Amino acid sequence: MNADKSRNVFFLILVAALGYFVDIYDLLLFLIIKNKSLSALGVPADQITETGLRLMNWQMAGLLIGGIFWGILGDKKGRLSVLFGSIIMYSLANIANGFVTSIPAYAAFRFIAGIGLAGELGAGITLVSESMSKEKRGYGTMLVAGIGLMGAVAAYIVGDLFEWRTAFFVGGGLGIILLLLRFGVFESGMFEKMAKNEVSQGNFLMLFSDRKRFFRYLNCILIAVPLWFVVGILVGIAPEFGKAMGATEILDNGKGVMFTYIGISLGDFLSGALSQVFKTRKKIVFIFITLTFITMLVYLLNTGWTANQFYILCVFFGLFTGYWVIFVTMSAEHFGTNLRATVTTSVPNMVRGSLILLTLLFQFLLARIGIINAALCLAFLTVGLAYIALYNLDETYGRDLNFMEE
Repeated sequence: MNADKSRNVFFLILVAALGYFVDIYDLLLFLIIKNKSLSALGVPADQITETGLRLMNWQMAGLLIGGIFWGILGDKKGRLSVLFGSIIMYSLANIANGFVTSIPAYAAFRFIAGIGLAGELGAGITLVSESMSKEKRGYGTMLVAGIGLMGAVAAYIVGDLFEWRTAFFVGGGLGIILLLLRFGVFESGMFEKMAKNEVSQGNFLMLFSDRKRFFRYLNCILIAVPLWFVVGILVGIAPEFGKAMGATEILDNGKGVMFTYIGISLGDFLSGALSQVFKTRKKIVFIFITLTFITMLVYLLNTGWTANQFYILCVFFGLFTGYWVIFVTMSAEHFGTNLRATVTTSVPNMVRGSLILLTLLFQFLLARIGIINAALCLAFLTVGLAYIALYNLDETYGRDLNFMEE
């Protein structure tokens, strides 16, 4: 690799990592400040949890739609079009979120922000994967995810130090600043070569027209669902779990999310490095899913948690669910250039969007068997499906990505 190409790749990794940093900041900011913001908007204390889950589902619905939209656009018009368009949308939506005075307006802008946020990670990972050698691209995606996930820490600090409206303004402002860096990024060479061929590009329906391709896509999604069950439910509504488990102090879900994402960032560096050193994606993911499940059981089957014990546990939750970077890299490596952006952009957002179904199922079980048993059922379900999905996926370490889907 010559000096100019090395500099271009380094700059690309830096910009993609910073983009994901802002993406995670905006994505998790609502989870961190939802109680504060909903109280300020006059929502009664006994309705905050229900209202918060409903608003989170609007954001997740936006992510689902945006994941498909930006993915198709990335394969049809190029990866850079997604990097520019998505950041403009979610930056403006977050600035607008700082002005809301009603729950319907709050929901509308979380939905729009969700659509915008859906494009960032997939486009960045696709560009990095296609711009690096097959032996080293795991290190590139590791840096993007590991650095980017620290945006959760920034979200907690800003959300804690400043008024909630200001926290939204900061997120929007960071996005606008990042937009200026994007002008130095180059398009993927694989995309430019593919664009010259007579091949179907960004055809989302191709994922459903072939049975093997569909299950490959579904399995890529299922291996990461346990992560969002941990973040969105086990940590996201920690105060309610604390009451049920006889916690001696209030378990702060905002601080819990921050510590979880510190762990996820460390876990991404660890899992990414291990997958490169041992030249395997699948075995590392299997180990991390197993450790995640053990941590779920430790959390749900114990009582008398203190706040500090909970925050330490959150770090381990994050560390073990830190196979996120391998999951996204595997998604990129499983599909051809003409569908790669569609898959790599939509799959993480399908995982995030799965939280809608998990939340609905959790609420259904909650009313019948209680919060702990409901969570245990979902733990067994999500991890069981993740194991089955991983078993059915191919090992993709070192795979040449210069191929098309027919």
